[in-house]
Amino acid sequence: MALNMESLAEATSGAVGSLLSTTILYPLDTCKSKYQAELRAHGQAKYRNTLDVLLEAISSRQVLSLYQGLGTKNVQSFVSSFIYFYGYDFFKKLYLKRSGFKSIGTRDNLVIAVVAGAFTVIITQPLDTASSRMQTSDFGKSKGFWKTLSEGTWSEAFDGLGISIILTSNPAIQYTAFDQFKARMLKEKMKSKRGVESSPESLSAFSAFVLGAVSKCFATCITYPLIRCKVMIQSAESEEDGEDEAELKARKTISGSLRAIWKKEGLMGFFKGLQPQILKTVLSSALLLMIKEKISKTTWVLLLAVRRYLFLTRARVKSS
Repeated sequence: MALNMESLAEATSGAVGSLLSTTILYPLDTCKSKYQAELRAHGQAKYRNTLDVLLEAISSRQVLSLYQGLGTKNVQSFVSSFIYFYGYDFFKKLYLKRSGFKSIGTRDNLVIAVVAGAFTVIITQPLDTASSRMQTSDFGKSKGFWKTLSEGTWSEAFDGLGISIILTSNPAIQYTAFDQFKARMLKEKMKSKRGVESSPESLSAFSAFVLGAVSKCFATCITYPLIRCKVMIQSAESEEDGEDEAELKARKTISGSLRAIWKKEGLMGFFKGLQPQILKTVLSSALLLMIKEKISKTTWVLLLAVRRYLFLTRARVKSS
């Protein structure tokens, strides 16, 4: 029961943290995604940077369109984070219980994180695809979740699934690094409370923010070319792209999107939008982990209080 309760606390706090960070940073995410999705030769690009996307929304009086797809994105963020954190925490504790080890190594931690991430992606991919298409559609022309998905085939709802599974290495690297640093920072505190039943020690908000930012920045730089390919694969078809059907179809594959980037933008095209991607993902992940650390401790205290209350109530019933 304790194992499931701890996993549930981790999953709930992680999901709430993801929901809040996604909502706060969503306009930046929309600008970033539209900039990444654009594929044009040098000198013909509509957007020079993400600021141009923001200025377009302001000049066309479509500022609220920066939030297009927010509902779907929030559902996707909450569900995926809940499944990921529950699976990650559950399998990590199960591994420690069966192996008899007191701590988990970096390699095994990474494997567990990748498995949890891949399982999450398979379940939530249609939500991810829909939110990406809604974000990258022309301002004021975004469609609802069901209409966005119903316009294509069921297989198209899973556009980018392969690359999404590959990209599970991104959060896997991030969370593994975060857990290792966190374990070292809390080692002394845990020693002082050995043998005392209390809530698990948590990082300070500032420490969680810094560790989250550093770990996510490293993971993002390594995997960025694939991140941009994923956005292009899942993006909506713009009326201004000027591409024929064959070109659009070719862009829906990993190899096709890589070739298209190389052909039209060259080597630097693989890193187009890296700065706003780092800004958004670092802030998002840092906020998520900071909020999760605070909520996780509170959630654990509440669950512990409920367990004690039920135990005392059961004892009183038996004694009477």
